[in-house]
Amino acid sequence: MFLPLGDEPNPRGVPVVTYGLIAVNVAVYLVVTLPLGSVRPDFDDPRLAEYVQILAQQLSGRMALNDILQQISAYELVTFNYGYRPAAPSVIGLFTSMFLHGGFMHLAGNMLFLWIYGDNVEHRLGRGRFLGAYLATGVAATLFHAVLASDSLLPVVGASGAISGVLGFYFIWFPRNRVRLLVYFFFFVNIIYAPARWVLGAYLLFNLLPLLASDGLEGGGVAYGAHIGGFIAGLGSAWWAERRGVRALPPEYAPGSVSATPAVSAKEAVARLVAANRLDEAADEYFQLTPELSRRALSPVHSIALSNWLANHRHPDAALVVYQRHLRDYPMGPYAAEAHLGAGLVQLHALNQPTAAYQHLVAVFDLDPHPDTERHARSALADIAGRQKFQVGRAH
Repeated sequence: MFLPLGDEPNPRGVPVVTYGLIAVNVAVYLVVTLPLGSVRPDFDDPRLAEYVQILAQQLSGRMALNDILQQISAYELVTFNYGYRPAAPSVIGLFTSMFLHGGFMHLAGNMLFLWIYGDNVEHRLGRGRFLGAYLATGVAATLFHAVLASDSLLPVVGASGAISGVLGFYFIWFPRNRVRLLVYFFFFVNIIYAPARWVLGAYLLFNLLPLLASDGLEGGGVAYGAHIGGFIAGLGSAWWAERRGVRALPPEYAPGSVSATPAVSAKEAVARLVAANRLDEAADEYFQLTPELSRRALSPVHSIALSNWLANHRHPDAALVVYQRHLRDYPMGPYAAEAHLGAGLVQLHALNQPTAAYQHLVAVFDLDPHPDTERHARSALADIAGRQKFQVGRAH
């Protein structure tokens, strides 16, 4: 078994939304779950008879109605009312169910994962977009579970689906981060560091296998379908955001800012301008190309020359687009290491995205870089290590 303890790198600053979500979930547990979990339900509550009948059907007569009644708490009626029941859907329940938990360990596990992985995703998205993404992937997770268990009247509760959405974003955006794991097996206990993509891949596998074994229903009280649905929603959203980034048009190069070159000769015109070192004109012409036409519009050496010029002349967003397109066109080819270095330096110094920069900077070392490129990458990684909010090990 293993338990995540932290990740690196992690951005400085306070992830307000992440901590706010943790605070709300804990508050609901302390104010609602904890006190009502030890209180007997009101026997005049009309929901009680309905809930007992549903439990009796679920247990297929393996427990007498009176025994079921003796074990029900007032909190279970709260979850029955405010959790999400696939066979009796409620819009309100889609959202309220995210803040209810089955017990302390359910809450603690979810909040640990949100605390570890939420800050990097929030820093990348921004507070408002992160909150929207959290709620949206939580809704998607619940609906995915509802499709698989459409006849179920049992309520699904917990933040697991929304947090799985956060993990999906993390899987796409921060695959080279390191996760600190506590590994324990009987008397063997150790702490190791593993790539984030391995850890989250294992999370996905450990939820997919029980889901397949249980035909989409809750396995042991766990809605694995919600975990998978949230993860897929986060993956898809992060992938789409990455795709939009590569296709983006920087504001300073908006359409119509210069006269467009006819498409038939546009690529040759850009190449000629770069070759002539007329890089300001080349940038204007380059961003008149459609994203499709920009594919391999420049040779590797010209692509790096243009992106470096943009970075050095205070056009970080435009430079990042060209670096990303270089990596799209020549992922393992000439100057790929330099493109990763350039993208990392822009994200680190100009855009204040150290964790996103880390992904590019670490990738440099997989590409047999020039000694100068390697030296600059190591220097930037040391800078990122010094900026970390939490240290989980030596920088590498």
